[in-house]
Amino acid sequence: MDIWDSNLLADLRTPKRYLNDQYLAAIAGKGHGDIFNYRSIVGRLVQGAGGAGLISLPNAIVGDRSGVSPTISPSRTRVLSRRTHSTRTIDDTEIGVVDLAPAIIDGKSRPTADGTIIRELAGVLRPAVEHAIHERRLVAGSYYIPVPAQPAGRDYWITRSEAARLLWETRRDKRARLHLPLFTLIALYTGQRRSAILDLTWLQINWDRRWINFNPPGRIQTAKRRPIISVPRSLFAALRRAHARAISPFVIAYAHGDGERVGSVKNGFNSAAERAGIPNCTSHTLRHTAGTWMAQRGVPLYEIAGYLGHSEKRTTELYAHHHPDHMARARAAMESH
Repeated sequence: MDIWDSNLLADLRTPKRYLNDQYLAAIAGKGHGDIFNYRSIVGRLVQGAGGAGLISLPNAIVGDRSGVSPTISPSRTRVLSRRTHSTRTIDDTEIGVVDLAPAIIDGKSRPTADGTIIRELAGVLRPAVEHAIHERRLVAGSYYIPVPAQPAGRDYWITRSEAARLLWETRRDKRARLHLPLFTLIALYTGQRRSAILDLTWLQINWDRRWINFNPPGRIQTAKRRPIISVPRSLFAALRRAHARAISPFVIAYAHGDGERVGSVKNGFNSAAERAGIPNCTSHTLRHTAGTWMAQRGVPLYEIAGYLGHSEKRTTELYAHHHPDHMARARAAMESH
């Protein structure tokens, strides 16, 4: 069977998702034998999506590690990595580079963010190439995949008064006045990622023990861990009221028709944030806000990490400076002199 037939291509969300699925299938012995032939895979994807085929990029970006390693400044790597996702492969005559425009990668016309580029290149392409080399499908020592530097985290969070204004504004949109306030409450009180909240079903809530398991049955935990958390009283009361009127198995669902699951809250949320006077606030800001509020109240960092599904290292990087005990002993030691 052609793995790039029209049905599979129509169902394909991103190259990352497809390659990951095929990688897992390959481990189980069910994968396609040529899954790591990147020139073929990515080239067919681009052509199937109506884009351009193979192009050439300067050797400054894709160099031959078997000979002289390329010298490239971090700034130039960053700029060119923003413009392209590059895969180096070797055939009989040339070193080829596949260029995927950002619109083909994520279906959007705006430039791809550094975080997305890092995740795709360092988290997917590099491990896949290493696996292919290990399986002797690619020649070792001939692949160089530059990755932009990790961007600095944005320490932006909203105050409680701003959160109150935001919640008020989410109720003004008649089309979203039931599900958008509930989404905002869950995001503020639990600090979970947008996708985890939109995937949440009523069956994942334990009403007797008052906890939510954000990792649905059958989902394998990834680096973006979805924890089991105890539900605060205010949120629990709101969930009770929403459950009483629910017509859908999903918590965040439309209140009309068949109760279809809400696929995105981006437009409604951004409009509410604009009206609330906090235009830079996104749904992910609420996750950072929850962590910041907990740190400011003196919650131990390891508990914040467990609550948000972070690693302790990442939690320390993001929230330690908000904690009232941050470097308290170091400060006391210096004050004693």
